[in-house]
Amino acid sequence: MLYFENDYSEGAHSEVLNALIKTNDNKLTGYGSDEYCSSAKEKIKKACHTNGDVYLLTGGTQTNQIIIDSLLESYQGVVSAVSGHVNAHEAGAIEYTGHKVIALNEHEGKVDSQELLHYLETFYADENHDHMVFPGMVYISHPTEYGTLYTKKELENLSKVCHQYNIPLYLDGARLGYGIMAKGSDVDLTVIAQNCDVFYIGGTKVGALCGEAVVFTNKAPKHFVSIVKQHGALLAKGRLLGVQFDALFSNELYFKISQNAIDMAELLKEGLVKKGYDFYINSPTNQQFIIIENNKMEELRKEVRFSFWEKYDDAHTVIRLATSWATTKEDIENLMKYL
Repeated sequence: MLYFENDYSEGAHSEVLNALIKTNDNKLTGYGSDEYCSSAKEKIKKACHTNGDVYLLTGGTQTNQIIIDSLLESYQGVVSAVSGHVNAHEAGAIEYTGHKVIALNEHEGKVDSQELLHYLETFYADENHDHMVFPGMVYISHPTEYGTLYTKKELENLSKVCHQYNIPLYLDGARLGYGIMAKGSDVDLTVIAQNCDVFYIGGTKVGALCGEAVVFTNKAPKHFVSIVKQHGALLAKGRLLGVQFDALFSNELYFKISQNAIDMAELLKEGLVKKGYDFYINSPTNQQFIIIENNKMEELRKEVRFSFWEKYDDAHTVIRLATSWATTKEDIENLMKYL
């Protein structure tokens, strides 16, 4: 069976595993106060060119829930594209904390700054807005659910609108490495840190066993560690996250392995074009969406794991094929035999 279902089917990059093995017998303090967590945080700050606060959490949904809950007042909600992960694929995790997800139209997965501005203007122009859920922050992801990317200008425009209304801009970076290394992208960690109030660097989908590095570009909310613990997310063996991110941010490893996923995605796209497949959307990242006949899809399912995305029409379905840091040329060549 070939696995193109997602970018976290494998365990962890060998250098990450070796770092865990090498430090396994070291006796360290808990809850992220060890030397490896400190080292990882400093390396991440340096890579982002920020003096903000960095925290290490274990998973994406957990991270989204905690960050959003910590930044919002009880009467506020978070603005997201209707296709945004927190709105569509997190089982109501945000709403579970008592905060509404306020969905805006999406444009290839992205939030448009002018539409955001219009929404905020309209909200505050409504004389009844005290009886409504206040927009307290804006959530975006890079890459988006459709593998698309924000440009530097688009981030700047969103940041400008958010600052105009004094609400934070939060970027979900579950696949951030793949977005940064995508061909033609003008967004890097520095650009993100300059325009977002908080973001996270995904490790789970980019070479780690688990882990996400949260970066508050100024200061984290007061007593953020206590908030993390209230959510049941403060890892006693915080070293497990620190060692992994310390390895990922040594010798450019995070970016090198992200580049592999992009290279393999480009190879995949070439093969799909030669096979005559139509793309549902033009994605420059590791997620590729194709339109496939239902009969062909059922045949493919026997040999390949992929993600159902949405129905296209009665006879066709959109599926997602994802490459990862671990995908090889042989994997792509074998996939082409079944396509």
